Amino acid sequence: MHTEINTPGLWRRMACWLYEGMLMFGVVFLAGYLFGTLSQTRNALDNRHALQAFLFVIFGIYFVWFWAKGQTLAMKTWNIRVVGRDGRAISQLRALGRYALSWIWFLPPLMGLWFFQISGAETAVIIIGWVIVWALLSRFHPQGQFWHDALAGTRLITSLPLSR
Repeated sequence: MHTEINTPGLWRRMACWLYEGMLMFGVVFLAGYLFGTLSQTRNALDNRHALQAFLFVIFGIYFVWFWAKGQTLAMKTWNIRVVGRDGRAISQLRALGRYALSWIWFLPPLMGLWFFQISGAETAVIIIGWVIVWALLSRFHPQGQFWHDALAGTRLITSLPLSR
């Protein structure tokens, strides 16, 4: 039995991406509070790299868990689901690969900022510019998928709300 699998439009995927970013503020707040309490950190700049590594792991747990289930909260809101190339649910290992590859959204501009020692307002312009470029590159994928999904062997599909 073959069903039609539709790729959500770019605007809808980016709206979901922005909503996911807003939801991550809560995750960062709770994880930061937990880290600060456990490490007895009094100043935000103390243990900065340890906090960043901790947040990287917490984000990984969050995304891998929900992607292996099919959707994050933001994806449920926007009726988007992550599946394998075959249209089936993905394993936690594949979700972990997708998580690692999803850092393409941020690592290239961050590495450039670090290498060229750029700070200030230019950082926002460079990061936002890269995000726009990376999102628009999906127009060149045969199914309109983001390239990190293609590399991870996953795809985003339209997922109708589940009946109650």
